[in-house]
Formats: sequence, structure tokens, C-alpha cells
Amino acid sequence: MKKRGLVAWIIGSLILFDQLVKSYVVKTIALGEIKSWIPNLVSLTYLQNRGAAFSMLQDQQWFFAVITLVVMVGAIWYLHKHIEDSSWTVFGLILIIAGGLGNFIDRISQGFVVDMFHLDFINFAIFNVADSYLTVGVIVLMIAMLKEEMNGN
Repeated sequence: MKKRGLVAWIIGSLILFDQLVKSYVVKTIALGEIKSWIPNLVSLTYLQNRGAAFSMLQDQQWFFAVITLVVMVGAIWYLHKHIEDSSWTVFGLILIIAGGLGNFIDRISQGFVVDMFHLDFINFAIFNVADSYLTVGVIVLMIAMLKEEMNGN
């Protein structure tokens, strides 16, 4: 039971951090404005993403909310069933759940997801903290699953 409590606390803390960063951006940066943060590397901007990754399928918020809810229920169920598995599997699932719920909160409460990180050195989509959790979580989970498969587990 102790591990489940720790996992829940970590997920909650990650979601809180995501929401605090989004709130800060909304309060301090005008919509569409770009502010240098780490020169020539990362700028901060305030964008309202009404679509999926890379702004695909604009204004389909209920579709995304339902899909996110289904994926989150599946991820939470999988985490519950595999909480004693590899720490990497659990870590990947924690990041996926925190990222999914962070963006889900935005979609339900505002009708859009707040994005803010703009990479200055490459033409790439503007993203947020929750997107980073999701990306890293999927990579970690894939590596953990491949490793388990290679080890015959």
C-alpha cells in the first residue's frame, strides 16, 4: 500500500507542477507573445492549442476528452496491475498518467490546452510540461517493455 501512496503523490505533484507552469504563463505572457527564456535555445510563449499534438484536429475537445479518459483509465489499470514490476515500467506509466491528466484538466476546464515552450533552434511544435511527461513516459515505457521482452519476462 505504501508504494501506491507514493506513486499517487508523485503523479499529483507532477500534475500540480504542470498546472502551475501553465498558470504562470497565462498570467505573465500575452496570448501569442514570445519571450526569450534560455537565449537561442528556448523561448516562452502562450498558445491555446485546441487540437491534438501539433494542433491536429482543431476544436474536437470532447473527442480528445473521451479518448484521454479511456487511455487514462487503461494506464491507471495497467499501473495498478503492474505496480510491483520494473521501476522503469512504473516510472513510464507515472509520466504518461500525469501528462494525460495535466492536459485533460486544461481541456475540461478551458476548452484548450495551454502550450508554452518554443524551441528556438529548430522548427518544432510548441509544447507544455504535460506533453514532455507524455513523450518521455512513452519512451521509457517502450524501452522497459522491450527490455522485458528481450529478457524473456
